[in-house]
Amino acid sequence: MIERLARRLPFFYGWIVVGVVFLTMAICVNARTAFSLLFPPILDEFGWERGVTAGAFSFGFIVSAVLSPLLGRLMDRRGPRFVMEIGVVATAAGLLLATFSTQPWHVYLTLGMLVGAGTTFTGYTGQALFLPNWFVRRRALAMSVAFAGVGFGSIVMLPALQAFVERSGWRAGCTLLGVLTLVVLVPLNLLLRKRPQDLGLAPDGDADTPAATQARRANVVDPAWAAIDWTLRRAMGTARFWWIALAYFGGLFSWYAVQVHQTKYLTEIGFGPAQAAWALGAVSLAGVPGQIGLGWLSDRIGREIVWAIGSLGFVITYAALLALQAHTSVVLLYAMVLAQGVLGYGLTSVVGAIPAEIFEGKHYGPIFGTLMLSALAGGAVGPWFMGFVHDRTGSYTLAFLVAIGFSLLSAFAIWRAAPSGVRVVAGKVRAAQA
Repeated sequence: MIERLARRLPFFYGWIVVGVVFLTMAICVNARTAFSLLFPPILDEFGWERGVTAGAFSFGFIVSAVLSPLLGRLMDRRGPRFVMEIGVVATAAGLLLATFSTQPWHVYLTLGMLVGAGTTFTGYTGQALFLPNWFVRRRALAMSVAFAGVGFGSIVMLPALQAFVERSGWRAGCTLLGVLTLVVLVPLNLLLRKRPQDLGLAPDGDADTPAATQARRANVVDPAWAAIDWTLRRAMGTARFWWIALAYFGGLFSWYAVQVHQTKYLTEIGFGPAQAAWALGAVSLAGVPGQIGLGWLSDRIGREIVWAIGSLGFVITYAALLALQAHTSVVLLYAMVLAQGVLGYGLTSVVGAIPAEIFEGKHYGPIFGTLMLSALAGGAVGPWFMGFVHDRTGSYTLAFLVAIGFSLLSAFAIWRAAPSGVRVVAGKVRAAQA
């Protein structure tokens, strides 16, 4: 049945895959984010220490870090249908079983380990292991549309879930989210395949012919590099691998550090809680068109430039936050929101495309999974470092300056990795042909 659908809609089937990824990330990634909504009522019911309870969310990051390198091997062997269905079931199981919690370790096991593992499979790491195979000319655009599901879900789903939890309780909220995950995503993810050739199709909806294959090879500028059968060991022996790892660490350091600390910072320098909460939500809203727009642009001008634009977004974000300390201007607040959402969040549009174009091949899964370990490390260290510096100095100033430095270093590292030195984007191929 799926094969017949693919043959009838060869051009659109890749975008059907994008739609499945969009909905999967909208639900599953935000199932993990929903911990912040469940946290207050869990504390109210049990009276546990905040650090102990919040540790369940951090434990999920540890689970993600352990699974990321292994996930690539599983994707290579079993494909996205198997991987995504495991992720969906694990996420739903964590949510549904959490309703039986009576001890902190129950929350660690369910909302921490199971949801953390499930959303690693169904989130950025898992999806970026196979989605680049479906597109070449529109690779970054397709991935940015798919990943924009996270922002869409946070805007649409989280406020509705908050209202439901306030009315019916956190256990009912977990049940609703778990059932929604199973009912919507289990059948949809049956449509997935690792690569279009598995259905007799080709990337970008082209016919799978020798002429189309030759056209796709037109973007290769370093045939010797592209011809290597890249394994994780070979990739780790190259400077490019470590430049990407450094870039991903720096990019996620800056991203998660400001995401965690900006609300508290804004209230401390004079903004009201409502304004600070609005700023956090507005960043997610601005991130949806930002991701899609920069993904589209990346397919025309290159990955390095767009990564630099995204990194510049975080430089502007931190500069605006520092300026707000001296002058609490609403204009500066808007500038911070737009820089972070429209520009900074655009990093996700190329986070999967960059390593795919450098290390494309049948062993790409473990390579990308290991690189994401560096990204997760940056996401974990950034918020901790911000808090550590503030505790020691009583100010965020030094921490913000360090984050600016990491953003600049991240942009430089992608230029050194030079994905355009291996494969150029379709827009540059067309320009050269013209």
